[in-house]
Amino acid sequence: MTTQIFYASTLYGAVTLAAALDSGCFPPADRRLLLVANNAAIPETAVPVDRMPGFERLGDRFDSVLSWNDTIAPFHPGGWSPRPDDIPLWERYLRLLWGLGEDRVELVLESLQVAPALTLAQLFPDAAIDVYADGLMSYGPTRNKLDPLVGERVRRLLHLDLVPGLRPLLLAEFGAAAEVVAAEAFTKVVDELADAGTLPEATGSALLLGQYLSALGIISPAEEEDLHIRMVRGAVARGHRRLVFKPHPVAPASWSRTLEREAEALGAELTVLDRPVLAEVLFRRLQPALVVACFSTGLFTAARFYDLPVARLGTGMLLDRLSPYQNSNRVPVTIVDALLPDLESGETGDVQDLAGLVAAVGFAMQPQVRPDLRPAAERYLSAHLDARTRRYFRRRRLTVLGLPGGVPVPRNALARRLVRWARRLRRAVVRAS
Repeated sequence: MTTQIFYASTLYGAVTLAAALDSGCFPPADRRLLLVANNAAIPETAVPVDRMPGFERLGDRFDSVLSWNDTIAPFHPGGWSPRPDDIPLWERYLRLLWGLGEDRVELVLESLQVAPALTLAQLFPDAAIDVYADGLMSYGPTRNKLDPLVGERVRRLLHLDLVPGLRPLLLAEFGAAAEVVAAEAFTKVVDELADAGTLPEATGSALLLGQYLSALGIISPAEEEDLHIRMVRGAVARGHRRLVFKPHPVAPASWSRTLEREAEALGAELTVLDRPVLAEVLFRRLQPALVVACFSTGLFTAARFYDLPVARLGTGMLLDRLSPYQNSNRVPVTIVDALLPDLESGETGDVQDLAGLVAAVGFAMQPQVRPDLRPAAERYLSAHLDARTRRYFRRRRLTVLGLPGGVPVPRNALARRLVRWARRLRRAVVRAS
């Protein structure tokens, strides 16, 4: 017998899985299990996927819904992985707990580079793996070097065609075939969820999407609150007097109150959604006149699948703040900055050769994972590096990798040794301070 185990940690992921199933992306199986995980820093304070509004419309595609949090309690899903010597014991335990017996297991995972998806791949060492994309992240390189015992088992990367003509870099180093999930299937599943629950009467409002970037350590809470205030001001400046703010599920409630006061001062009405709702459900139900976010995948699902006007805000700051350069958010921020208009200035990226830009950024991020991208990076930087595109690269990074646009390295051996000595001295001074 064959049992397929589908893992999801977000409602967006569960909808993508349902759309892939409806599209016939998976072969028949004797059983299909959905394994959900709540990866919030404090899971007890966040609504799990299987209790979100509309989830019951998705559940009938699976024979059973399981909880990874309950399975490994009291450990946290994002911070626990088994000791190598314990893997056979854990596999036997899971087969007994989930009634798998001697079934052939196939895994369908998201974010394979980190726990708990990576943990599941390790616990079923003989299982074939399919990965489905977590939004714009799929266009970036794999964030770290995967163990070949895991990576070589990946057969496909399933993804929505968010940026037409752009192929994902994720897991391509293992030859994973990129396969598009039909947009029609995705929007049909969203339509199922849109009928569940009540939403405020705010059709035609400007919709502001919060992402809680400070929790990722990218910017400070005060800076993120200011970013949300700028969203309100920018939307009002464009003539919108009715606004809807969708905060991140675990964002502080004080942010919402601050935005309400700001909107009132500007003569606008702001509604805060106090229940977890998929952004695409809001696109379907509210038909907003404008969708604003920093670099949310929702900007592209809104524009691509629902033909809604969108605007970005804060991407320039994030391109400077993302650290280290290898931060996996860099490619999503780059794509949003390059393609979408800015809320305040109206400036559009208008970047030529997006595929070349993404390949160049991907190589600069992960040269050891994707050394094959060096020629593409060199071509792009030689032809397109200018005042506009330099924001996507750091001169020091280009220098270290020997790419066009970096600081020329002296050819004299003595000069090179002096440069290396000066760099070591500077690092020593920084550490001492």
